[in-house]
Amino acid sequence: MGRYDLALIGFGGVNRALAELIAQSGERLAKELGFALRVVAITDLRAGSLVDTDGIDLAPLLAADPGELSFAGVAGGSADPRNEWVIREVPADIVVEATFTDPTDGEPALSHVRWALESGKHVCTTNKGPVALAGRALKQLAAEHGVSFEFEGSVLSGTPILRTAERMFGGLEITGVQGIMNGTSNYILGRLEEGIELSAAIAEAQELGYAEADPTADIEGHDVQLKVMILANEVLGADLRREDVFCEGILAINPHEVQDAASKGLRWKLVGSATRHEDGSVEAHVAPLALPTQHPLAGISGPVNAVAFHTDLLGTVTVSGPGAGRIETAYALLSDLIAIHQRHADDDTAPTRPVLQETHRV
Repeated sequence: MGRYDLALIGFGGVNRALAELIAQSGERLAKELGFALRVVAITDLRAGSLVDTDGIDLAPLLAADPGELSFAGVAGGSADPRNEWVIREVPADIVVEATFTDPTDGEPALSHVRWALESGKHVCTTNKGPVALAGRALKQLAAEHGVSFEFEGSVLSGTPILRTAERMFGGLEITGVQGIMNGTSNYILGRLEEGIELSAAIAEAQELGYAEADPTADIEGHDVQLKVMILANEVLGADLRREDVFCEGILAINPHEVQDAASKGLRWKLVGSATRHEDGSVEAHVAPLALPTQHPLAGISGPVNAVAFHTDLLGTVTVSGPGAGRIETAYALLSDLIAIHQRHADDDTAPTRPVLQETHRV
């Protein structure tokens, strides 16, 4: 049985959940999937960096309170995250990138992904920024080095929206997509329909863990904007830049407006849309819409996300599921690891470094 050695870049909720999955269910997964997973490096902005090419003992790390975790003073550890050194130099097969990202330039996640691909390492990431802003260039870089760049979790967390479109819609022409792709804004709009003021609804969403301390990207639509770019570029073959996608959030909507729409059989939703025209051009935008109840997205409530694919032969096909959550997003990373294995396990080509390794030494 082969094994993939992983470098976890970022040790927040998502990569921590992946580490828990490996620690608690690694043997079962290895039997089921046909390959084992081992963590050989971890970096984190607060905790620092930790490297053990014989495999990191995850149990004590997972037992520690996340806010108190420090790699300083631990064998192989440092207070410095050393992201570039770990990504380029530590002999890992796959770099699992789950840090924060700036929606304007994709950093620092974009550099993390680029360093890994340049080093001949596979990459899976949950970050929207690198995929939306530089997806085409990164895929080309991966191809040049004979490795994979996977990013299923960048749109709907653990709900496999990109692979559904890629693998399940063979023979169909997808002409457009519409989606509710931000659970925070969807929850807030639902609360406005119940008469809660916007500020109170945002505070509730933060208390429940749906919204970040700074909810700007959610309520102003920037989070959905990047996701629409990914869908348009990956599913419709576009090459959109951020300035190509009109973006309007939910700040201007008030409870009275939402309740009045509901009395008329309409539901306000923040919708990201992309449409391919007959000339091949793709138009995309993000804006709040009052949808009729028969619309496939009108009934999507709370933090649930959904994407409706408009096709030539089946009409509209809607896929819905969790759009957030540490465990759900960790599953997206696991699905990326499976995809890497399926693509490269029997590959006789010679990538920059081996895909499977039985031992690592430094």
